[in-house]
Amino acid sequence: MPLALPTLPVPRRSRSLALLGSGAMLCTLAGCTVGPDYVAPAIEAPADWSSWRSGAPALHPAQAGNGALAPTFWSVWHDPVLDELEARALSANPNIADAALRFAAARVQREGAGAAGLPQVNLKGSVTRERLSEYGASTRLFDVIGTSAERDQMAQFLANPFTLFQGGFDAAWEPDLWGKVRRSLEAADAAVQGQAALVQLARLSITSEVARAYFQLRTVQRQIDLAERDLALVDERARLVTARVKGGLDDHTALETERSSQAALTAGLPSLRANEASLLNALAILTGDHPGSLQALLERRDGSAPRGEPDLALGLPSEVALRRPDVQAAEAELHAATAKIGVAEADLYPSIRLGGGFNLESYKSENLFDWGSRTWSIGPSLNLPLFDGGQRRSVVALRKLEERQAAVNFQKTVLTAWQEIDDALNGYTAQRLRHGGLEARLASARRTRDLVQAQYAAGNLTYLPVLDAERGVLQAERDLADSEGTLRADYIAINKAAGNVPPLPPSTAEAVTSR
Repeated sequence: MPLALPTLPVPRRSRSLALLGSGAMLCTLAGCTVGPDYVAPAIEAPADWSSWRSGAPALHPAQAGNGALAPTFWSVWHDPVLDELEARALSANPNIADAALRFAAARVQREGAGAAGLPQVNLKGSVTRERLSEYGASTRLFDVIGTSAERDQMAQFLANPFTLFQGGFDAAWEPDLWGKVRRSLEAADAAVQGQAALVQLARLSITSEVARAYFQLRTVQRQIDLAERDLALVDERARLVTARVKGGLDDHTALETERSSQAALTAGLPSLRANEASLLNALAILTGDHPGSLQALLERRDGSAPRGEPDLALGLPSEVALRRPDVQAAEAELHAATAKIGVAEADLYPSIRLGGGFNLESYKSENLFDWGSRTWSIGPSLNLPLFDGGQRRSVVALRKLEERQAAVNFQKTVLTAWQEIDDALNGYTAQRLRHGGLEARLASARRTRDLVQAQYAAGNLTYLPVLDAERGVLQAERDLADSEGTLRADYIAINKAAGNVPPLPPSTAEAVTSR
């Protein structure tokens, strides 16, 4: 039968340490992770695009269907110059490059967080020249051994300078008892996702800004062209009025009126040209180039961009807010803040560090690798936090507050997203209605001009009404050109509000995923 060993009483502190060690072992095997588990927040969304809308019902036509926007929203205009500008911006814009570098840095930091759970091994070696004190702690014992002369002789011997050779390695590993490393990795992964979303946000913001500035430029260039044509008509009208004044058919009041119109149009042209130069520079910066680099590419051209805007197909309302990069970044921030609570709570608990080392030490170089020169150590060390004045618990409380702040920021971001979507849809619809009215006005102005020209050809009118009718057409064209530019800006705003991020080129996507 087996030998029965006597049961010895175990001291209370020993029992506590034994229970602690057993609990730590069980926790390690079970993979304990303290702190709250992240649960993705639900995002409220309207049932259809007729809900959650502000303003008059006339601004809410059934135009936002369940289809999908064009991946590259600027391609709907089939403008090769705009396509080239967008390609340049995506490859050379500094803001996009900065966001990409931040994303790469987040991935590196994630790798560093993962290394915290791995064993640490260090190789070391040293050669030092040393001298011990004749009256140091190591020679204190000589005062009670032998005579004074013997003491001095031994102390002088030990104090002789010598060279100490050392070499070896040590290793240590801290088991992730409470999931601190796991929570750190979770927070780091969330940070990577957040930076990836910010890269998408930078791409969406820059491409939207390029398209908006481009159409502003084309609108200004069109306005300059129309203003120059209008000024030519005013000059011609002034010549005719001058002749009528000289012939006694008109007084000088009519001539001064014409000169006033000339001065007003002439005064407006410099600001239009300055606006053109400013937009050229804005596009140059957006494409990562210097001022003046786009002068030839963006020279004025006759006519304007093709008229007519695409109908909207935003997709399902429940998916729109989720695909916005700022919403994704806010959710990643909330996820990281939640995981950091677990990191802080893990510091409240004991930690065990397993370590060991093997070293060679000798004051004689020829004996350094002898077996007798070895030193070694192995064993665990326990860190049991007892009192720190509440510092660790204050960190936990701070992390919980940061998590609540992230939750509020996420909610605010979602609400802002729906506000921006509604504002963009209302603005686009209102501008389409205005655009239709301005088209009707231009058609009427052209019919009026044709009728006046017919009456002039029949000899029923002088040439002055013909010039006035032509100016009426130009003014209608100027208002319509302004509306077309605003309509395109509103369509761009809808794509930005809906989070329509342009896809990465295949080569770029492969480079990002391989990092």
